[in-house]
Order: sequence, then structure tokens, then C-alpha cells
Amino acid sequence: MDLSGLRATSDATMPDLRVSMVAAERSGDMLAALLLGGLHKVWPGLQASGIGGPQMDATGFVSRWSCDELSVRGLVEALWNYRHINGIRQALIQQVLSDLPDLYVGVDASDFNLPVERLLRQKGVPTVQLVCPSIWAWRPERVQKIRDSVDHVLCIYPFEPDLLAQHGIEGTFVGHPVADVIALEPDRLQARQALDLPAEATVVALLPGSRPSEVKGLALPFLQAAQLMLKQRPGLRFVLPTHGLLKPMIQAVMAQTGMQAHVHLVMGRSHEVQAACDVALVASGTATLETALHKRPMVIAYKMQWLSWQIANRQRLLPWVGLPNILCNESLLPEFLQEQVQAQALANAVMRWLDDPTAVALLQDRFTVLHHQLRQDMPTLAAHAIQKTIAA
Repeated sequence: MDLSGLRATSDATMPDLRVSMVAAERSGDMLAALLLGGLHKVWPGLQASGIGGPQMDATGFVSRWSCDELSVRGLVEALWNYRHINGIRQALIQQVLSDLPDLYVGVDASDFNLPVERLLRQKGVPTVQLVCPSIWAWRPERVQKIRDSVDHVLCIYPFEPDLLAQHGIEGTFVGHPVADVIALEPDRLQARQALDLPAEATVVALLPGSRPSEVKGLALPFLQAAQLMLKQRPGLRFVLPTHGLLKPMIQAVMAQTGMQAHVHLVMGRSHEVQAACDVALVASGTATLETALHKRPMVIAYKMQWLSWQIANRQRLLPWVGLPNILCNESLLPEFLQEQVQAQALANAVMRWLDDPTAVALLQDRFTVLHHQLRQDMPTLAAHAIQKTIAA
């Protein structure tokens, strides 16, 4: 796609823009930080505040609350934390109503963002949603809420704008920002050197999630699976990226399983871990797409509170939960959900990838095609779509 015209527009001097933005988890923090980079090019004097994380803060964003305070997954977990989360939302609403911004951007987290967007839209504030609520996967009843709340949706998957248009909602495919920042041919050797991993070792990445609820359900079976793999192949090396909030929980499970000496725990740097590994064991979510864009085979697992799963599973419209399987519309990767998340089953599935280089090569070719489809220069396209939305 030729973006020269968009970049020319971006180079023009624009008045300062005051933006209220909310990201509700670490993956949203990353997406929002990239968007803020694009907005700063159009509006150099941009003032942005709200709810964010460290990557947003590094762009000059002012976090009134941390995204970690909102990071829950599943209806039941959200209900358990409802008072706290709703308290933050009400305080945010009070704050933005007292000094209306020029723009509100909700980053994913539609259950939190749509009510705020609806209220602000009624006050005349343009509202943009980055990441289309997954009406194509589950909860199609949210269409009316989106139409009432959002002026424009920045879609990260190519089929979403047409789907939204069928319901009278404006949307623009901006590409997936992760596809912009991950190299088409990730450098495995460089990543291993950066992580102090042996160049010739067989490396398994363990990614049990970025939320406490995810780690609570997946860290133990992931590390137990690593134990079993290590018995079969003593030379395996394991690496696990985490962040400060989750580190004590991970360390406790490592101690429980006796894996402290066998797992290289790193703070952040998940993209380097994905580039360095030969295969990954991954919690369903954005990390599965990131691993696919690093062209690495993986095994996907997910486990949530029982009642949350019963509710979510009844609303599910697709046979898969893993983003690579959904986007490629086929069962490329094994998925283990709920009671299927057993250490032996996970270990066996990971080892099958290590023992089948032909299958890995075919998978890498398919992931390369996906990478090209999603690589669209999201910050530039998103900033241009926001310009048009504000001017409308």
C-alpha cells in the first residue's frame, strides 16, 4: 500500500490534541504505545492521559491508573473485581467530563470502554475504538452497543471493516501493529545472544499469560510439562518471560516444581524469547499471534474459572480460540482448553513439533503469508483515520 500521501498529511503542522485513552492490559499497552507514536507525528504537542502501562508512559502518556488494575479475564473474574473496576471507570468518567478531551480512544477492553465511549459521544467527543470487539467470534449482541458508542473502529484484521459496514459502523483496516514491529525474518541467533542462551541448544518458550488469572491456571501445568520434556530430552533449555507483578507467582510455581535451575526467567522481552525459541507453549491471546509472526511453532492452551468458561463457550461462534488458527481459518496449531490442559498432553504436543521439521517448515510458510497480510503500518493508517474522524 502506498502511504506517501498519508505521510505528507502527517508532516503538516497540526493544532495540539488532547486525548483520553484507556488500555486495560499489557497487550493493549503495547498497541496503544504504537498508536501514540503515530499520533505524535501528526500532533507533536499531543497531550494524552488516562489508563495505561509502561510502554504508553514511555511515549509521554500520563497514566492516572495502571492498566494492571483492570487486567482480568472472564465474566466471573470481572464480577469478583467489579466494584474496584467500576470505581476506576466512574472516576475516569468524572475526570473526563470535568475537562472534555478532543478525542477518546478505547484500546480493546470493550466491556470497559464502550460505556465510557457512549457517554462521551453523547457529549460531542469523537470516540475511536482500537481493536474491533470480536463480534465474529462471540457475543454478536454487542453490535448495537458499538454502533451507539463509537464513531470509528480501527480494525486490526482485514475482514472486520466489511463486517462492521453491514451493521452501519465505520471501520478502517489498519493492520496489526505487532506485524510492523516484528521482523519478517526474526534473528534467532541474535535473540539467543541477547538472552544469554546457547546458540545450538533446543529452546522451548513458556508463555503462561500476562494476567494473574492466566498464570494461576497455566503456570503449574506448563512447568510440569517442562519437567516431562526435560526427562525425555535432558538438553532442552526453557525460557519464560514475565513482568514484576507476576514474578513472585511464577517463582513460587518454579519452586513447587523444582524447575528453578532449568527455566531461564526473564523480565519482559517476550519478543526476544519468541525469536529465540524453537517451539513455544503459549496461553491463548495476543502472544499466540506474536509467536506466529516470529514463525515459531506452538501449542496453545487456555484455562479459566469454570463458570466463566461455561458462559464464554456457549457464546463461541468459531471452533478455535487461538488467533493463528482463526486468522488462517484452519487447525494449524493444537489447542488444549480447560480440562484438556494436562502436563503430559502439553509435553507430547510440544515434542511432536520438535520431531517434525517438515511440518514446521510448512507452518512457517503459512505464517509468512499471514505476516504480509497484517503488515500495513498501523500507526500511520490509524492516525490518518483519526484525522478524518475528528474532521467529520
